[in-house]
Amino acid sequence: MAKIYRVGDIVTGKVTGIQPYGAFVELDEQTQGLVHISEITHGYVREIEHFLTVGEYVRVKVSNVNKENGQISLSMRALKRPPYHQRKAYRSEKSLQERVNERDEVGFQSLRKKLDEWIEQSGFLQEERLKNKEEEADER
Repeated sequence: MAKIYRVGDIVTGKVTGIQPYGAFVELDEQTQGLVHISEITHGYVREIEHFLTVGEYVRVKVSNVNKENGQISLSMRALKRPPYHQRKAYRSEKSLQERVNERDEVGFQSLRKKLDEWIEQSGFLQEERLKNKEEEADER
């Protein structure tokens, strides 16, 4: 009798085949599942053979069970810690949009403060002042 697998189960299985789209893993004598290429590890996987070999035993997490057609989807990635930059984003209490808004607000505020200084440094205002003084003198 084949074992019943449920979503969330973590099991060890043997890689029985590799295709461009994923790897087949034997969970028991009567049950196989597929680890899709996107579920092998975090980041981009060009060649599955760089990560897995036929005959290798791997730990996988059951991510989906389709009882109608008997297919089981597996994930190795779900058992691995995400890279540091992704973990940092997961810990943030603020949403991405909130963080972007804060950065924009700070950035634009500092630009507003600096704008007058930059215009002054460029000499533009001095030229305008001289021009205005000359015009006033001509009018008198």
